[in-house]
Amino acid sequence: MTTRGIFESDGFVTSEAVEIDLPAASLPLRMASGAIDLALVVLVLVAAFLLSPWQLVGQDMALIQALVILLLVGSLVAVPVASETFSKGRTLGKLIFGLRTVRDDTGPIGFRHALIRGLTAWFEVWLTVGALALLIAATNEKAKRLGDFLAGTYVVRERVRLKLPEPPEMPEFLAPWAFGTDIGVIPDGLAVAVRQFLARRHELTPPSRAATGASLFSDLMRYVSPPPPSGAHPEWVMSAVMAERRRRDMLRLERDDRLRARVLGPDLLDRR
Repeated sequence: MTTRGIFESDGFVTSEAVEIDLPAASLPLRMASGAIDLALVVLVLVAAFLLSPWQLVGQDMALIQALVILLLVGSLVAVPVASETFSKGRTLGKLIFGLRTVRDDTGPIGFRHALIRGLTAWFEVWLTVGALALLIAATNEKAKRLGDFLAGTYVVRERVRLKLPEPPEMPEFLAPWAFGTDIGVIPDGLAVAVRQFLARRHELTPPSRAATGASLFSDLMRYVSPPPPSGAHPEWVMSAVMAERRRRDMLRLERDDRLRARVLGPDLLDRR
């Protein structure tokens, strides 16, 4: 089964689709968002120390040490883990810079991933003042730190301009079938996935191309009736459906423009 992306309605990617998924965040962006997160954690830690009931523990060193450990673990581990778990990969710094932590297959992270990243950050970020995390992140394309490698995650940029692939071409021998086909309301995420797959299928390995194509074809055929001619390759069929869908959308937009021109008149249209 093909792996769906961060949002069921917004993404559909394969497990190896480096070009299809959201681009990885650069090291400078990760450093900037990390600096904000570190500052927030320090503020939480300072506030926790100031508000802690030190008078209740008195001079008991064992209780003092236990309380200090509790505050450190809570501020340096629990806060980042809870933030990434409940926001599905976001922290304050990532939210500001439009970043998100996702699994290597671009799916949303869970508590296990956030916990591994949080525990690893204890020594690669805090004990080394970020030097170890910076060194490791600088040696790989996705700027992954050690916690990302152990958890199977990386950080992506969500605020990006995605270049749309070229429109699918209509296979001539499928044009009569596609012209008379009833095409339902295809979800945006699936439509984007099919277009991206058709544009980049030659970049995939044969097994991944076959598996991804079969899965997308199966999903797409739920919105198409009647079924395609027997013997037609799934990729040709998907190309025909998307080309016909685009043709109908263009015709609908042209009709809408003509209707607005008749109702509003050329003068009002020019003012818009």
